[in-house]
Amino acid sequence: MKFILFASLLFAFSAMAQEMKRSIPYVENGHARHVLDIYTPSGAKNLPVVFWIHGGGWQTGDKANVQEKPAWFTNKGFVFVSINHRLLPEVEMEVLVRDVAKAFGWMHKHIAEHGGDPKRVLVGGHSSGAQLATLICTDVRYLKAEGVSFEDLIGCVPVDGDTYDIPAIIEVAETRRRVHHQPQAKFGHREKFGNDPAKHLDFSAVTHVAKDKHIPPFLILHVSDHPDNSAQAQRLGAVLKEAGIPVTVFGGKETNHTKINANLGTEGDPATKALTEFVAKVLKP
Repeated sequence: MKFILFASLLFAFSAMAQEMKRSIPYVENGHARHVLDIYTPSGAKNLPVVFWIHGGGWQTGDKANVQEKPAWFTNKGFVFVSINHRLLPEVEMEVLVRDVAKAFGWMHKHIAEHGGDPKRVLVGGHSSGAQLATLICTDVRYLKAEGVSFEDLIGCVPVDGDTYDIPAIIEVAETRRRVHHQPQAKFGHREKFGNDPAKHLDFSAVTHVAKDKHIPPFLILHVSDHPDNSAQAQRLGAVLKEAGIPVTVFGGKETNHTKINANLGTEGDPATKALTEFVAKVLKP
């Protein structure tokens, strides 16, 4: 009984200790989706920041779909930022990615007002958000356009993405459908990323990985028994390793695409344990 009461009090304290500001515009007079949420511990000052990008196949999703992550990170002394961006097919992929960069640029300029340190940012995202996170952490053009350096990044945590090497996933998916005499997707990865081989390469994080770019350390989380997502995780991990960038690839067992994301920040979750170890490393002075 005492333990239950203590746990309840601890939960209540954590909830009280976390403050949230919702739907802050990051583009003046912008689109309805040009908004972000900021979660902060009480009394936050000069804390590291998490910049989180939701999933949803670039066509759906919302910044509110963060489950336990804000509480987990704020309890560990982070400011947590969750963003929206415009969606396909309303805008093309390049515009969508630049929305993410604009959100990052606004955060970088204003996060100190909310107790965050703009020079210690961990970028993460799930599914399509994993692709976007890896791209802005490897292709310097997007953040550079917003006046941000890779030197301000302390880590990247993509969660169960399948598009770090877009030509590879297109070939795999289309071959699978062809050999099984199934119709090709009308709006699959080929079309989402511009239906142009050059664009497919350009939107692939593996294309941009190179030494001496200040690319941050990576923790790549994926579902171990999903063949495509596992192959993509291993592919990205191998390219990062070859470039001398610290990387950990963790495959979650007895989970799925939704659970590996939803369970991050929950007690006893193996992927959360890997995240805990990664955060401790990247925060070392």
